[in-house]
Amino acid sequence: MSDSVQIQTDERIGAESFGAKLMKRPELGAVAGLVLVLVFFLITADRSMFTLAGVINFMTPAAQLGILAIGASLLMIGGEFDLSIGSMVAFSGLFFAAATVTMGLPLIVAIPLTFVFSAAVGAVNGAIVIRSGLPSFIVTLAFLFILRGLSLVGLKLATGGSTQLRGVRDVVETDWLAPVFSGDAFTGVFAMLARNGLIETFKSGAPKVPGLPVEILWFAALALVATYVLLRTPAGNWIFASGGDANAASNSGVPVKAVKISLFMLTACCAALVAIITVMDAGSTDARRGFQKEFEAIIASVIGGCLLTGGYGSAIGAFFGAIIFGMVVIGLTYTGIDQDWFQVFLGGMLLLAVLFNNAIRKRVTGER
Repeated sequence: MSDSVQIQTDERIGAESFGAKLMKRPELGAVAGLVLVLVFFLITADRSMFTLAGVINFMTPAAQLGILAIGASLLMIGGEFDLSIGSMVAFSGLFFAAATVTMGLPLIVAIPLTFVFSAAVGAVNGAIVIRSGLPSFIVTLAFLFILRGLSLVGLKLATGGSTQLRGVRDVVETDWLAPVFSGDAFTGVFAMLARNGLIETFKSGAPKVPGLPVEILWFAALALVATYVLLRTPAGNWIFASGGDANAASNSGVPVKAVKISLFMLTACCAALVAIITVMDAGSTDARRGFQKEFEAIIASVIGGCLLTGGYGSAIGAFFGAIIFGMVVIGLTYTGIDQDWFQVFLGGMLLLAVLFNNAIRKRVTGER
């Protein structure tokens, strides 16, 4: 016999292939969908869609939806839903507009108050879900109507019968904090690029794109922070554990109730951020602000890899899912396709995303 010892490698502890790792990524479907949509518009859309102005044109609504979708995705990973997020945009928009126009508060006071107010509403949502044991789908569906109705009633009381409160821009445009939540960033950089012929300009020499809309910066920053929290912090582990198996997580010392209520508060604050940005940009608020955005945010999250059962998902996936939405809803205007097809796309993408995510889940878990 040979003195050498032959060692057999157990295939179970072998190095995992790149393809296997890739298949486990929740955002894989969103990236694939984004590539397909991009190719579709490269073939069918007018070339102006992919100029700098065209990209900003579809990234702006994508960013507003994406802020909501990132909050919704974290909540879905934690095992819950919030169908009131669209109505929360209108309700927090009413609060913010009333604080600035009616009460005359500066932004340094009005903005934190709006976030605190929205977080309190989110905490109520979460507390009812946790204490009652009712599905979050039912509780937040009720709040969808409650908050929308309160927005209507509140606006009529604040304006003497109107469902729109105007004058926000007049009272905040000189506030030093306004550029953080409204308008364009890096205007000097874009002006320099225009002078050097690096971006398109009008005949006057002014750049066609004066700057980067601040909501895109908020969108990108929120996606990066949320992804870091999910993948690199104990809080991220708690979120996944709470959504995967709440009882097991609780028995392991995870503060499941606190995690879930905090996620409801975060989702409400994301709605408040969108409300502040859109109210300041429009200079007014109205009762239909955020209408049906709850469904679009959840669909963007599902496209981004979130499972309806919780415990699995990705904030960066929601980021790509929101970009798909923005690209399609604006991109159709660059083609000869009827925009009503967007609704068909919406349902089709949701169905395909659920089927794809379910197949990936079974592959990862080994289910049949």
